[in-house]
Amino acid sequence: MINFTRLLCDVAQPADGLRYGMGHGAPTSAAERRPIVVWNITRRCNLKCVHCYSDSDARDYPGELTWEQSKAVVDDLARFGVPALLLSGGEPLIHPRFFDLSKYATERGLRLTISTNGTLITPEIAVRLREIGYSYVGISLDGIGETHDQFRGKPGAFAKAVAAFKYCKEAGQKAGLRLTLTRHTVTDIDRILDFIEAEDIRRVCFYHLVYSGRGVNLSLLEPGEIRTALDKIMDRVETWHAAGLDREVLTVDQPADGPYLLARLARDPARHALALKLIQWNGGGNNSSGIGIGNIDTQGNVHPDQFWQDHTLGNVKEQPFSEIWSRTDDAILNGLRTRPRPVGGRCATCRHLDICGGGFRVRAWQRYGNPWHEDPGCYLSDEEIAQ
Repeated sequence: MINFTRLLCDVAQPADGLRYGMGHGAPTSAAERRPIVVWNITRRCNLKCVHCYSDSDARDYPGELTWEQSKAVVDDLARFGVPALLLSGGEPLIHPRFFDLSKYATERGLRLTISTNGTLITPEIAVRLREIGYSYVGISLDGIGETHDQFRGKPGAFAKAVAAFKYCKEAGQKAGLRLTLTRHTVTDIDRILDFIEAEDIRRVCFYHLVYSGRGVNLSLLEPGEIRTALDKIMDRVETWHAAGLDREVLTVDQPADGPYLLARLARDPARHALALKLIQWNGGGNNSSGIGIGNIDTQGNVHPDQFWQDHTLGNVKEQPFSEIWSRTDDAILNGLRTRPRPVGGRCATCRHLDICGGGFRVRAWQRYGNPWHEDPGCYLSDEEIAQ
């Protein structure tokens, strides 16, 4: 994650300890962190989104973890000391024991977040999420009005997602927006930013597209399209800050955003130096998949991240996550944990390799069948990456 608010405006953010090594008890380096675990607790979903990385649908999927197996996972993650557990899907609220599992996780001391489409959140559910102790509810949005409904495959999905923000706010439950940058959304970016402002949404995550699930049918944006969208997002972050509105705005799944942001800060040497120091500690893609983030899918398979579904490290039905994560005999996992990264193509000679880590490795795997090839989603020019 690249926190635009923290890096552009030097405003402290809740997860600075995880991302930039700040605060009491923070690890001395990003590589020493336990992983944030994304756990897809069910594949079933009430929507059919165009970009769904798990290719979910409104039906049952055999083989999902039993209640006893799920409790064992929670116990192991708590003992292992993961900093956060993100419940995802499908639509996690559909899971028949969602609230039981959530309560069990918080009772074991896990910091709990959820990624949801928001359509099932009612005033009562928002209150239950707060009472259980969810630190954050991430609600997905993919455009305004009919654009969102078309992307999500269901009329009325936008209105229900908007209502979910309202219900969480009324319940005192922290919630934020999650959005994937696609051709649908970047053309609507101004209205999306206006919506964030009008609804006073306090946290926003903009995800770069990854080729996974139904997302393989979407084309990556052109570099100019990405840069225009990022410039507009950064412009708005600075405008909000100047107005005293320091909402947290992050980008996800593209560490090249770090060097791009640093170029913008070249006009302010002091702020540039501080941002560079924070980005260097974080390491971008150097410390993401297989290190700072991991995934358990609905069948119990463990992956380097939630988009790397076709490379399995083990299964929690057979072996605890903590043991699977600690293995040293997997070539991809070892490569992800090697410094410097064994990357090729443009990434091999990029002057930002130490702070970017060669982008998001799973995109190279998905596009070229080689996890060490260049990241096809990088939008930096040859001049910007030259030594």
